[in-house]
Amino acid sequence: MSALSEVFDRCRAEDRAALVAYLPAGFPDLDTSLEAVRALAASGADVVEVGVPYTDPLMDGPVIEQAASRSLAGGFRLARVFDLVRAVREAGAVPVVMSYWNPVLHYGPERFASDLAAAGGAGMITPDLVPDEADAWLQAADAHDLDPVFLVAPSSTDARLRSTAEACRGFVYVASTMGVTGTRSAVGGDAATLVDRVRAVTDLPLCVGLGVSDGAQAHEVAAFADGVIVGSALVRAVDQDPSLEALRTLTAELAAGVRR
Repeated sequence: MSALSEVFDRCRAEDRAALVAYLPAGFPDLDTSLEAVRALAASGADVVEVGVPYTDPLMDGPVIEQAASRSLAGGFRLARVFDLVRAVREAGAVPVVMSYWNPVLHYGPERFASDLAAAGGAGMITPDLVPDEADAWLQAADAHDLDPVFLVAPSSTDARLRSTAEACRGFVYVASTMGVTGTRSAVGGDAATLVDRVRAVTDLPLCVGLGVSDGAQAHEVAAFADGVIVGSALVRAVDQDPSLEALRTLTAELAAGVRR
């Protein structure tokens, strides 16, 4: 059983959803980002997504895009992402990487999978890679016991939902709305409907992302999803308060929301 399967089984036994927290690596600098991912784990995040900064983040909204730009401008290099993965694992949460495909392709899928597994990573989310074009990654992930996680969206056909879910391990990333990431005043109305559609084709845990920004929204999503993914709100908390107290407070609020 993979580390992701174990954490979702534990959350299910506790009759709650998992909190999946995202932060980009190297933002606002490497040392602070290391402390930030540790703070996520200590404050109640079950799974931590370590984001790989990228120059062309098609899916990311302005908050994450600007954070990634600052990380790259500060000299962040892809190999340092494994330092954050180790930090998450040592802090007690399950680490996964979230990366666009091009950086991994340039690094080498086999080499990336090997280094990710050695650092204690459980898998990788690839927002711009579809299973039909993912043979190289699926082979590398299989070889190193990593869970590949792909995305589904409200626009996905039933056939696409099935084929995507069949390619996933660990969980399926359910994008609750069309468009880029970012906090929203309300969770997308299509989220629960999409979760129902995906449940019809897989028994994997379903984690909903794109839009959750506070404990109340986390509680709302936890009522129908197996995991609640939060990104932009956490990035904004780091940006506004480099002491990370705001990050700890928000993470604790979100953790309470999925546990209510």
